[in-house]
Amino acid sequence: MTHIKRFIDKIAVTEAKQGRDIVLPLSDARALRDEITKLLIDTQEDLLSKQGNNVVAVEIRGERW
Repeated sequence: MTHIKRFIDKIAVTEAKQGRDIVLPLSDARALRDEITKLLIDTQEDLLSKQGNNVVAVEIRGERW
């Protein structure tokens, strides 16, 4: 998450200076992309694993039909 934090810090500094543009070296942009992609994949896997483990309990009573 270091690249995401650096990007956020860079945005904060640019906003403080009332700048309009942020320039990233290609290596930083790739690292940021990779970090975001990994986070998205991890989040998706967590959601899928939680959905697959849901247990539904149904209780039916047959009193007085």
